[in-house]
Amino acid sequence: MKIWKLVAGILTIVFFIIVAFRSCAAGVVNALEENGGSSGSAGIIVAILMLAGGIVSIATRKSAGKGGNIALIIIFGLAALIGFAGHGNYSDLVIWSGWCLINAAVAVIAIVTGKKKTEVTNDESQ
Repeated sequence: MKIWKLVAGILTIVFFIIVAFRSCAAGVVNALEENGGSSGSAGIIVAILMLAGGIVSIATRKSAGKGGNIALIIIFGLAALIGFAGHGNYSDLVIWSGWCLINAAVAVIAIVTGKKKTEVTNDESQ
C-alpha cells in the first residue's frame, strides 16, 4: 500500500491542477450563460479536497496506524460525494469524483488488510 499511496498522492496532486483550471472555466461559463449552475464551484471544492487528499496520502504512506487511512476515506469520500452531486454542466467532474471514490475504496481496503496483518502478527508472537 505504500507504493499505491505515493503514486496516488502524486497523481492526485497533478489532477488537482487539471480539475482546478477546468472548474474555473466551468464557473466562467456558468456566469456568462447565467444558467444558475454551480458545477464550477463544486469543481473547485473537489479540487481543493483532491489536493488535501494527495498531500495526506503522501505524508501517511509509511505510517502503520489507521489514522491516515481514515483521513483519506473522509477527504476523498467527501470529494466524491460533492463531485457526483454537483457536476451539472461540468460532466468531467464525474470522472474526477470516480478517481476520488477509488482512492477512498483503496483506503478502506488498506484498513481491512492492515487489521488482518496485525492479527496474524499478534498470533505469531504468542
